[in-house]
Amino acid sequence: MDKETIKYKNIASGISVIMLLLAIPTFWPYGYYVLLRWVVTISAVFLLSLAYESKKTFWLFLMGMVVILFNPIIPVHLDKEIWIVIDFVVAVLFLVSIFKIKARD
Repeated sequence: MDKETIKYKNIASGISVIMLLLAIPTFWPYGYYVLLRWVVTISAVFLLSLAYESKKTFWLFLMGMVVILFNPIIPVHLDKEIWIVIDFVVAVLFLVSIFKIKARD
């Protein structure tokens, strides 16, 4: 992984964090949540590939779970209260990934 890839990873993670935290209030139209699923899934797939390249098994598992949960093709339907918790936890995961998934030494 080079510095440019790390920069793109950080941008994707940052956008996902912001969108996930903005999804917590209930005033957004349904289209926002559809867009959120796409953005989070694409970011998680990108981080999944970087975690695989860096041989970070824990992050590989976590991002795989995020991909499955936010998958826009076959959506998982849960109550809003559950999604609030999931959105917050996944936002924290993306935030932590900025500092933990780095270039292999």
